[in-house]
Amino acid sequence: MKGQPMHALSFDVEEFFQVANLRDCFAREEWDEVPSRLDIGMEQILGLLERRGIHATFFFLGWIAERHPKWVRRCVEAGHEVASHGYEHSFLWDIETPEALHRDLERTEDALRAAGAPTPRGFRASTFTLTRSTFWAFDVLIERGYLYDSSIHPIRHPVYGVPEFDPGISRVRRDGGELVEFPVSTWPFLGRNLPMGGGGYFRLLPGWVTRAAVRSLERRGRPVALYLHPWEFDPDQPRQPTSALTRFRHTVGLGRTLARLDRLIERFRFGSMEEVLRSRGDLPPG
Repeated sequence: MKGQPMHALSFDVEEFFQVANLRDCFAREEWDEVPSRLDIGMEQILGLLERRGIHATFFFLGWIAERHPKWVRRCVEAGHEVASHGYEHSFLWDIETPEALHRDLERTEDALRAAGAPTPRGFRASTFTLTRSTFWAFDVLIERGYLYDSSIHPIRHPVYGVPEFDPGISRVRRDGGELVEFPVSTWPFLGRNLPMGGGGYFRLLPGWVTRAAVRSLERRGRPVALYLHPWEFDPDQPRQPTSALTRFRHTVGLGRTLARLDRLIERFRFGSMEEVLRSRGDLPPG
């Protein structure tokens, strides 16, 4: 593994009932009444990373950090990076204003610090809702001292996406400063960016396709940014009364996520988002 290029592995730490795909099934005011299944996925993820001897980035919701601080502590104790996923998985356009985003991020930062993590240096917006209409969020992140963001998905999608955005690591410059953007990965094909960087795409695509995409990006000198969620390691989670398409998107491949990730980690070198960025000189050492 030594000498191989390093790719970034990250996990968005949220409950299965907080997923945007199931918004219509769980009202926000009912979240505390739904039995948590977070332990199931987190135990598997941390166990795999320990066996393989690698670190990853965990983008925690502040809501999770307040109710399950043990997982923040365990990530920190194991040497993983803890970053911010916002407080309660709100879309940026639902947060609406810079002032409201400041409050959301501050509440999340307070929750992470109270659970034993340092102030986060990285951020990922819920459901990649940092789009052209919400670029003002960059100003808030820069003002709050974030060093990098991973909220852009450079694809065409009915809900999110900035297809013309640089699919590699780049710097976003605003009047108040700049930060690094590390988008989740896409695979260039026939002039388009095809999604392959994790989530449902990771579960749906054959493993050989994901591996071929990683090799292709390696040849281009582009580190992969892969993301998954703890609930994607929980095939026995309760099924919801929703449309067949929604159910398929949420449950496809849940039973093979762990084995598939293990095989990928075995073949390629992975680390946290911050490790990758610092190793390339995109962030200062420290």
